[in-house]
Parts: sequence; C-alpha cells; structure tokens
Amino acid sequence: MSVARASLSLLLATALVACGSDSGTPAIGGGGGGTSAPAQCSLADRKAWVLDQLQEFYLFPGLLDTSVDPAGFTTVQGYIDALVAPARAQGRDRFFTYITSIEEEEELINSGSSAGFGIRLGYDTTNGRVFVLEAFENGPAFSQGFDRGTEILSVDGVDTATLLANGGPANFSNALGSSDPGVNRTFTIRQPSGAQSTVSVTKTEYRLDPISDRYGAQVIDNNGTPVGYINLRTFIVQDAAPQLRTAVNSFRQQGVTEVILDFRYNGGGLVSVAEVLGDLLGQDKIGQVYSRTVFRDSLDSNNSTRLFQRQTEGIAATKIALIGTGSTASASELVGNAFIPYLGNDTALVGSNTFGKPVGQIARDREVCDDRLRVVAFRSVNAAGGGDYYNGLAGVYPQTCAAADDFLDPLGSPSEQSTATALAFLRGASCNPISAKPGNAKQQAPRFETLDATTPTAAQYRIPGLF
Repeated sequence: MSVARASLSLLLATALVACGSDSGTPAIGGGGGGTSAPAQCSLADRKAWVLDQLQEFYLFPGLLDTSVDPAGFTTVQGYIDALVAPARAQGRDRFFTYITSIEEEEELINSGSSAGFGIRLGYDTTNGRVFVLEAFENGPAFSQGFDRGTEILSVDGVDTATLLANGGPANFSNALGSSDPGVNRTFTIRQPSGAQSTVSVTKTEYRLDPISDRYGAQVIDNNGTPVGYINLRTFIVQDAAPQLRTAVNSFRQQGVTEVILDFRYNGGGLVSVAEVLGDLLGQDKIGQVYSRTVFRDSLDSNNSTRLFQRQTEGIAATKIALIGTGSTASASELVGNAFIPYLGNDTALVGSNTFGKPVGQIARDREVCDDRLRVVAFRSVNAAGGGDYYNGLAGVYPQTCAAADDFLDPLGSPSEQSTATALAFLRGASCNPISAKPGNAKQQAPRFETLDATTPTAAQYRIPGLF
C-alpha cells in the first residue's frame, strides 16, 4: 500500500465535499452519479461506473488513459490504476484514487473501529528486520509486550529475515494474516533492552485512539520555555477534534506559544479535523485565509476558501516545528503548508521529506455494491497560493532540519532525535537541511520504511504501517 492512500475525503449524504471535510463545500451531484446501480454488481458494471465517475470528477482529465480495455483487469482497483497511470507517471496521483468499502470507512470515521493486532510496523530494507514503530494501547498486542522499538524476530516460527528474503515486505504482510477478528499468530520478539520472548496474539476489534494518553499531548520544558507537543496519529477519526481541543486548551492554560506537531506517521484524513487544528493554533489570524480548495475548470463553481475561525481553547502559535517523514501526507501536509505564509522562518519541517500530496479526494458512493470511490478531484493551496508540493514539503518550507526517526526511543521524549531537533530549532539553533529531491519521499529513505498491508482495509489505507 502506498501511504498516499492514507488520506481521504468524506462524503456525507449526497454532498460532494473537500478532502476529509464534512462541511463547507457545495454539493455537485448525487452520491452515486454515473451509471444507474444494477441489481447485480458485476465486475464489468463496477468498472463502467468507475470510468463514469473519473471522467466527470477527476482533477486531471487530460491524464486519464481511457483507451485501456476494462476487460483486461480482474479487479476494479487494477482498472483504476491503469486509468490514472499517466497522472501517476507525473507524480500527480500516486495511488490516491482507489475503491474501498462504504461500511468499513464509515465505521472507521465515526468510531475509530479497526480489527488487528493494534501495531504500526516499519522494516529495515538493508538488514531485513521489522520493528514496531507504535502500539495502540487498547489493541491486543500492547498487553503482550509490543511497543515502540520492539523487534519482531519471527512469525509462527518463520524468521523475519527469511520472510523478507522470500518475497519482501509483501510476504511478511501476508504472514500476519487477514485483518479479521480471531486471526492468531505466535511471535518471537526482542525489546530494545535485549530481552526476548515468544508470545501469542489474537486479532480483535479495537478503537483507534488518535492521540495517545501516554505521550500524545504534553508540555516539554525547552530550556525554560514551555513547548506544546502533539503526536496526532491520524486525522481520519472524528474524535481527533475534541482531543485536539483538550490538548491545546491545556497549552493555553500553561502559556504555550511554541508547538511541535509530530505527524511522522500521519497519512492524513479528515480536512475538517485539520481545519480545527489550524484554528486552535491560529487565534491571531481569525478571518484570514487558512486554505483554498480548487477543483478542475469544469467544476470551478465548487472552489472555496476556508478562513481561520475563533476557538475558545485556541492559542496564537508563534513558532511551529512539524516532524515529518515519507509517511506524512495530505491533511498533515495541509496544516503545515497553511502556516508557511504567516510564520515564515519561525516554522520548520523536521525529520525527513514528506510524501507530497497537495491534492484531495472526494467520495463517490454506490451503496448497492458497498463501493466508495475515492477520486482525486481538487488541490489545496495556502494564503499565498502555494500548494504544488508534489515532491514533498521540504521543497517549499522556508526552514528544514534533517533528523532520524529514532524508533528505539519513545515518541515525545526530548532525547528522541526528531523531537530533540525540533526543540533545538525552537531554541534558535542551526541545523542541517532536509534533502528535497524530486519523487516519492519514501524512496529517499532506502534503509527504513513503514511496512504496509498488501490488501489494505479501510483503516490501513489511511494509517501507514497498521496491522
């Protein structure tokens, strides 16, 4: 799975709305659109409906290859990939357009419901090793000793190195089984301390908590200056907004004006949540432009402008350090980009280059087939018109500071390398810039990447490395 699939938009009822937003953009047509829903959802019918939707709404109509023969594809997604291949070749749609389940996605958005072990994985591409980047506290693996820095040595008796050597990350992903409650695997794991154990974990339904109660929101003493630290795991769960309000209100009460936004594994989600976060940090900018949403020329009547709004819990952030990696995309990038015109050199990208997704999807639903098509339909720009960061935010940020994702140290710890570098930037220290090479940001980090599912669920589309 590409991390780009982790970002999305939300279509409620029949409204066409901006990427992730549940309000604010005019409706343009019904939820289904195109071909009438048949009594039977044949593969041919589903592919024909997809083509209708892309021809009507796709942001880059000139980059659709409508000459491809739909009969040559055994899956709807395979056909979609062929249709958008020209846009992908130009870096405009790197797996951003996809088909998913309406039911699964609604459950995820409304309740954060997911099934699995509750861990986020990354793999060492050079040495054939797999590590836990993060563990959800209410997932089944956490209670069995899985946490950030835990290394998985084997799955059901097969060494990790062997699994990777015989099929790469896809083979390791397949060895973990389907994302269904009741699937059980036995792991041999090793902790950063060197302690080793063999444990059995069964996949269950659990709730994806967007901000960890352990480290997700805290105030760090940065040589006498209080710094608010937020690690937001995902924008996709609606509960993220009230949790962000609580976190920033705590910052306000403690006099915080300098903030670290840790989005290193955040693949995006609801723009409505991103707008709340922007408001919470921009209380000196009320009424000014937060972002603009721009559709293709034939749909430009749907273009809109979002202004900063008043939030009683908010602060006026004077400095912001955004921690990013190649897994940082979409709504995460939108938040950072929105503050560039206002903060200038007082905002920085820390870590490594982001994925590069300045475009957003709308949702086109065909309920009879439980099909939700995520269509790249618009681009987002900031108050200065900046928004073409297809090669990642490192190319547009006024300040960047390179730092490793130190996955053997806890997230939010002042000793963790990316967090330490962010704190140093906020103190005014100099740093080495991030490389802004063109192309997929994940390809610029050959040693370590998130490990993604080969057949992703709705949650896995949006949360890089989730199992």
